Amino acid sequence: MRHYPSDSPEAMGRLVALTLMADGAIDASELKQLDHKNTIRRLGLNEASFDKLIHELCEDMLTSTYRTHSGQLELDVENIDLLLAEVQHPVLQKQVLRMMLDIVNADYKLSGGEAVLVAEAMKFWGIDLHEVSDCSVPSRRRRILTPHAPA
Repeated sequence: MRHYPSDSPEAMGRLVALTLMADGAIDASELKQLDHKNTIRRLGLNEASFDKLIHELCEDMLTSTYRTHSGQLELDVENIDLLLAEVQHPVLQKQVLRMMLDIVNADYKLSGGEAVLVAEAMKFWGIDLHEVSDCSVPSRRRRILTPHAPA
């Protein structure tokens, strides 16, 4: 895997790109989430530089991963930790983890690869889920409001 400077937009962007691919494919709902949250801009990147990051990540994964029985490429925990280590500032770690969670929640499904990546980030950075919770994420269930009965 190539190295990016610590806390750089590229180091953080690569983790977001990895999250996009963690379930084996980049889903349209995940791309909509990137746009909705202005994630690429918040990382300090533009569309072209983020696309370049995705291509570089794919190239690196072809040389640094192993292929599963189903043919998917998997990154081992040691390599994931090397990528996570490039984001060192605690505030940036929380911001990147929030972005990762937004992506994995975009399709309302948590794949095994996404779960491994998010759990490893939380463990490696020592972040509890409540530290990055986002109460603005809408529920899929429709909320039913009932009027209160007079007291």
